[in-house]
Amino acid sequence: MNCLSNISRQFKKPLFNESIIFYFRRHINNSCEESKRIYELFVAEQKRQKEAVGRIEKIDVFYEGPPENVKLVMNKNLSTPYDCAKHLGSTVLNRAVVGLLNHETLWHMHRPLPDSCTLELLHYHLPNPASVNKSFWRSCSFILGAVILNAFKDNVRVNLHSFPSPNVKTGSFVYDVQLSLDDWKPTTSELKVLSIEMIKFCQQEHHIKCLNVEKELALDIFSTNPHKTQQIPDIAAHNSDKITLFKVGTHIDISRGPMVPNTSHLGRVTVTNVIKLDTDIPGDPIYRFQGVALPKAIVLNHFSYSLLEERARNLNSGRIPGVQEVDTEDSSLVTRVAHQS
Repeated sequence: MNCLSNISRQFKKPLFNESIIFYFRRHINNSCEESKRIYELFVAEQKRQKEAVGRIEKIDVFYEGPPENVKLVMNKNLSTPYDCAKHLGSTVLNRAVVGLLNHETLWHMHRPLPDSCTLELLHYHLPNPASVNKSFWRSCSFILGAVILNAFKDNVRVNLHSFPSPNVKTGSFVYDVQLSLDDWKPTTSELKVLSIEMIKFCQQEHHIKCLNVEKELALDIFSTNPHKTQQIPDIAAHNSDKITLFKVGTHIDISRGPMVPNTSHLGRVTVTNVIKLDTDIPGDPIYRFQGVALPKAIVLNHFSYSLLEERARNLNSGRIPGVQEVDTEDSSLVTRVAHQS
């Protein structure tokens, strides 16, 4: 990936102050080695689980939706809603955001189906897209974390903490991060660089994959992140000792899901603000990174989008992390569709 300092030349004013310099790492270092270790653990477990399926059994998936209702014969614990969508044509495949099983259970598009079921594929233009919007917002936070983790010079310690459950009404998606910077206030140009890098990352069209793992493996994967290791036992206790991980590119994180199937779903993206939070978490300060985005399928004029950007600069009202708080983005991939009034 290109050095961010190269991007800075397009701006008339200096991009960086003396206290902080953004750049994407181009050489092997401790952080890259740690990312590689985490990625390899995820991939190895993914391969192990696929091989453990054993004899392939067939299931019936009754698809309901355009262009027509149809029965698909798929492979138990291997085929996903995304695989089903491939049989339905490119229009259905490209617009599908999240699956809905048996009219009640949201299902990540890349998660294998465990049994015969009815399947609907939800998209952005539904009359009531609340569940789709939450999946999109959650994905934005997840991808923002991936960008932040690689955005700082090596002498700045970066520990991802968590992101609150998605709430579109707050006006921004969020990721809370611990940084070894006492009082950082990003310049407009620095925020532009973060926005550009998030857009570039999404344009690489990474599939967003998921995997349920044992608590012990999750603790090993996040052994160098004190916040994740603290959150894992509580999450596992509410999910049969399992932790749900998501992968985008080489980045791995914890979330209950579901998310969008591919980063190409993100269209306009702006990282709008970074705000230092008042928390009782010991050590380096916690900063709230905030942004706003639109799905590629949604068109909005420049003036209307600028109003969204302005709103997203205000402090997001989502829960503030603290010593007594445990991440509420629990590890269950299956989440019931919320009752809509």
